[in-house]
Parts: sequence; structure tokens; C-alpha cells
Amino acid sequence: MQVTKNQATRRQALQLSVAALSWPLSRAAYSRTEQRMVEIWKSPECGCCKDWVAHLEANGFKTRIQDTGNAAMRAQLGIPEKFGSCHTGKIDGYALEGHVPAADIKRLLQQRPVAVGLAVPDMPVGSPGMDGPAYGGRRDPYAVMLIGKDGTATVLRAYG
Repeated sequence: MQVTKNQATRRQALQLSVAALSWPLSRAAYSRTEQRMVEIWKSPECGCCKDWVAHLEANGFKTRIQDTGNAAMRAQLGIPEKFGSCHTGKIDGYALEGHVPAADIKRLLQQRPVAVGLAVPDMPVGSPGMDGPAYGGRRDPYAVMLIGKDGTATVLRAYG
């Protein structure tokens, strides 16, 4: 069977289309894998930090723990002290301070704003890691703050 010039051109176009479509998919899968690792600095004694790590892992994130405390890393990543909490994380160039819900981290990675990262100041009861049976179902209102490069913050999402 002889292949005509028109058939060869269509075949080449199809091969190029498949290659072009598969490259972004493989690139996206690679990026997604790389972005899903959260490095965390926390106190070795903190139970709520461990519970937040469990929340992240249950929501598809990989974690790497540094039990060295978090104050130095918080400052290094550019999170102002007033937004501080008991643990600090880093994912794909963004800082995470405190009990940030996994859904908000995923939103951050999807939208990719120009920012330092996200913070849930203090340790609000009802936030991920502060929501176990020891708290008797209590849920305090709290906000996830988007921290700008200039140290200012805006509410990304309010809970409660």
C-alpha cells in the first residue's frame, strides 16, 4: 500500500499533536509532584504540629519535618512575627505559617500570587491540627491570611 503525501502530512500532524499535548501533561505532573512537598519546622514536643502534618498528608502532600523550632525559619521566609504560630512550612517557594488548611495551600499553588505565603496566626481551635477530640468540637473563627512581599496581609479565606 502506497502512502500518499496527504496521508503522510496528516499522520505527521497527528504525531506532532500527540507529542505537543503530552508534553504539558507530563510537565504538569512533574511540577505537581515537586510542588507537593512541604518542608516543616516545628518543636519536637508539639502535638498540634504533628496533627497538622497528618492533615497535610491525608490531603495528598508529602512532608519533611525539621524538629528544630520555627522562629528562625519564619523570619528567613519573611513572615512577620505578628502572624506567627507554632510551626512554619515551605512549599514551592511559598511560606506557610501555622494551621493553614490543605485546600488553601492547593489554591495558593494553583493561583500562584506574588506573595510570601499564607498564615493562620496563633493557634485557633477548629483549624487543621487544632480540631481533634481534645477540643470537644469547639470551633473558633479564624482567617487564612495572604502575606504580601511588603509584609501586609489580606484575608484569603475566613472560617467559622
